[in-house]
Amino acid sequence: MLEKLFKLQEKGTTIRIEVIGGITTFMTMAYIIFVNPAILSVDFAGNPTGLSLEAAMLATCLAAFVATTLMGLYANFPIAQAPGMGENFFFVSVVMTLTAMGVADSWKVTLSITLIAGLIFLILSLLKFRKAIIDAVSPSLKNGIAVGIGLLIAFIGFQNGQVILGSEGTLVQFNTNLLQAEPIIFFFGLFFTAALFVRHVRGAIIWGILLTTLISIIAGKVQYSGIIGLPQDHAFFRFDLIGALKVTCIPFIVVFLFMDMFDTVGTLIGVGEQMGIMEDNKLPGANRALISDAVGTVVGSCTGTSTVTSFIESVVGVQYGARTGLASVITGLLFLVALFFTPIVGMVGRYLPITAPALVIVGAMMVRNVHKIDWEDYSEAIPAFLMILGIPLSYNIHDGLAMGFIAYPVIKLLAGRGKEINWLIGLVAVLFILRYVLVKI
Repeated sequence: MLEKLFKLQEKGTTIRIEVIGGITTFMTMAYIIFVNPAILSVDFAGNPTGLSLEAAMLATCLAAFVATTLMGLYANFPIAQAPGMGENFFFVSVVMTLTAMGVADSWKVTLSITLIAGLIFLILSLLKFRKAIIDAVSPSLKNGIAVGIGLLIAFIGFQNGQVILGSEGTLVQFNTNLLQAEPIIFFFGLFFTAALFVRHVRGAIIWGILLTTLISIIAGKVQYSGIIGLPQDHAFFRFDLIGALKVTCIPFIVVFLFMDMFDTVGTLIGVGEQMGIMEDNKLPGANRALISDAVGTVVGSCTGTSTVTSFIESVVGVQYGARTGLASVITGLLFLVALFFTPIVGMVGRYLPITAPALVIVGAMMVRNVHKIDWEDYSEAIPAFLMILGIPLSYNIHDGLAMGFIAYPVIKLLAGRGKEINWLIGLVAVLFILRYVLVKI
């Protein structure tokens, strides 16, 4: 049955290789089970978003299980999926923006926005219209988005570790009292995790999180609350579709759509190259993978989490030898099993210095895309730079993206290079401008 379903011999693999490959991939990305709920349940200022930690943990595991298993059974790719880093920060950013606009239950509106973006992604994938969307944004802007979000993620990691503090005069300042428990735990976790990365230890981030959790328990900062247990809360179908369909929410929908497509396509290409199956820079059967990803986002929003996307950590399983969707099925099942360890996730998520090192490490991984920006072409480099600088300084992914998306067509037009502007980018720029104008009205 497995041979018929996954074509193991044709792909040059075995059940044992696929199972171990799936377990390996899970170990490298299991940190999302701890980090995603911690991010979604608290905004950047430390205030509750309205989405509880246990509900976010339940949604994270269920969405990852459904999306990854579907990727394995339908697309037959060894690619795992879960709520994406970057997308979850944008989710919180939108919640904060809508709250500042006076929107009630903004997290429910944001879940609705995620649902709409996922449905659009699914329709575009079914109609094979994705190429127009992907080609609309230049490589420099795509990589500028990743770098800017990476800097914000790392910045929040330093804040959560209480290494960077607020300051009235300079907005932020370095904490000169590093002998407190929080900075000590943070730096221990950061250096330990970084050392594991240097040594190419699989699951470096998850091992770092588990070790800092143990240290936090010993230091009396975290109370042990058990190992086995299921989530006691959920956010199933907590939508406010009427609020999400307002004109001011359209830019959010577009950005969610773009981010999901960029992440997914980039991961597919990376994994395809590692597997050696790319043909003319295209991945055979990629449309099934895109459909699986889109379904994952829809399921994620219905259960209560941010956009689901393909994880580049899947490459680790491929490096071990995984070549079929059987590895994804194994990874998906492990996400389902993780639901029974909710107390551990609760301990980790409620004490921010534990997950703070992981944010810095993930931020470092995202910033490496900076070399892909065309720095020789200032009409590309300046908008990308405005995104990179605007996202962390505005403390808002949406506002940082607006700087780049608005600047891009304006600079191109003033430089006499209007023909290089894709009409979709022009539309997005107009939508961003309208969003700010309508908020003032």
